[in-house]
Amino acid sequence: MGNPNLDVLVVGGSIGGISCALALLKLGCKLTVLEKASSITAAGAGIGLDETSIKILQNLSDRKALEKSVMPMTSEANRAILDGQARTIHQDDHWNHHSAHWSDIHQSLYRALPEGILHFCHTVVDVQQFEEGVTVTAECGAASASNLDGPPQTHTYHPDLVVAADGSMSQTRQRLRPNEGRRYSGYCAWRGVVPVQEHPEVAAAVRAAYPDLHRRLYFDMAKDTHSVLYTLPGDRLNWLWYVNQAEPQLKGRSVTVKADEQTIKEMHRSAAATFTPELAKLMQVTDKPFINAIYDREPLPQLVWDQVVLVGEAAHPTTPHGLRSTNMALADADQLRQSLEKHHCKIAPALQDFQDARLDATSTEVLFSRYLGQLKQGLLYPGQPVESWLQQPPSKQQELGQASMGSFSMSNYKDQHLPPFS
Repeated sequence: MGNPNLDVLVVGGSIGGISCALALLKLGCKLTVLEKASSITAAGAGIGLDETSIKILQNLSDRKALEKSVMPMTSEANRAILDGQARTIHQDDHWNHHSAHWSDIHQSLYRALPEGILHFCHTVVDVQQFEEGVTVTAECGAASASNLDGPPQTHTYHPDLVVAADGSMSQTRQRLRPNEGRRYSGYCAWRGVVPVQEHPEVAAAVRAAYPDLHRRLYFDMAKDTHSVLYTLPGDRLNWLWYVNQAEPQLKGRSVTVKADEQTIKEMHRSAAATFTPELAKLMQVTDKPFINAIYDREPLPQLVWDQVVLVGEAAHPTTPHGLRSTNMALADADQLRQSLEKHHCKIAPALQDFQDARLDATSTEVLFSRYLGQLKQGLLYPGQPVESWLQQPPSKQQELGQASMGSFSMSNYKDQHLPPFS
C-alpha cells in the first residue's frame, strides 16, 4: 500500500537515484529528482550485475531493452602470470552474474522515468532538518535560455523524505558527517573499453588466449598487481589494470585522471612486461584509456538521519573488487520500496526497517571489496611472490573468488586477524 501524498526528493540522477525514484513511483509517491549535470551522457565502463540486480532492473525498466544491455558471465578465473604465461589458481564455474556497460543501464533506467521528474542543472547546496520538516535548497544554473548570463536561480523544496543518492563524494553526507574523509586505497586503475570491430585481429588473439571470454571474468595476477578482463554487450572488451602508487593530485571532486601521452606510453611498456602478450596488446590499442583513483570510506554507524536517508555510493562507497557498487545501489532502492510499503509509507519506522536491513550487509560488502583488493595487490602479504598462490591449499586459493564474500569475517578483518599465508 502506497501513499500518493508522500513527497520524496532524490538528490542525484545516477543509477542509484533513478532506481529509487522508479521504485517509489510504484508506491504512488510524488517524486522529484535533482541532478547537477546538464544531461545524461555515455560515461562509465563495465560493471557486473548479480541475479538479484537483474530481477530489480526487470521490474524497473524495459525488459527487452535490458536483455540487449546485459550478457551472462557464468564463470570467473583467477590466474597467476609468470613470464607472460597464465596458470590458474582458482576457478568458479557457478558464478551467476551478467556484464553490462554502466551507461547502458543508466540510459535504460532514465528512459523508464516519466517526464518532469528528473531536473538537470540542479545542484543541492543545503539540506536542513527542523522539527517541522526538512528543507532542501538547490541552485539551478544555465538551464534557462533567459538566464545564461545571470546568477543561478535558487529553488527551495519541502519534501517529506530526502533520498541522498549523490555519489561517493556526496555533499549530503558531508553535511551530516563534516569531519569524515575518504580513504585512498593505495592504488589506481587504468581502464579501457575496446570495440572488437575496431581491432579485429587484436581481439581474435585475445579470445584465443582467453578462450572462455564470452562467459568468463578473468583476473590475471602478477607481482603486487592484477588485471580484469571481460566481454560487454555490443561485442566490446572491457579491461582494468590496478597499479600501486601514491595518491594522485585530483582536480575538483572527480576521481578520474586524464592520462597524457607520455604516461600512456609508459603504461604500454609496463603492460608488455607484466601481463600476457595478448592482454598487453589490447591495452596498447585502446583509444583514450583513463585512470581512476580508487577510494572507499569506512562503514557508517547509520544510514538514516530523521527524514534523510543515504543510499548507493553516498552511503557505502566501495572499491570495485567485489563488483558490488551498482548491485548495492539497486538493492538499496528495492529495500527502500519494501520498507516503505511494509510500514504504509510511515517514514520513521520505514527508514528504521531499511537501516536494519542494509547497514550490516553493506558494511560487509565494503570491507570484503577492500580486503579482496588488498589481497590481489600484494598489500596484505608484502613480498609474497604471485607464484606462491599456486602452492596454497584450495581453501586459501578460494579467498580470491567473489563467492568468498559469503564466508568473509568482517570482525576479523577489522581487527586484522588475517588467515595465514603458508
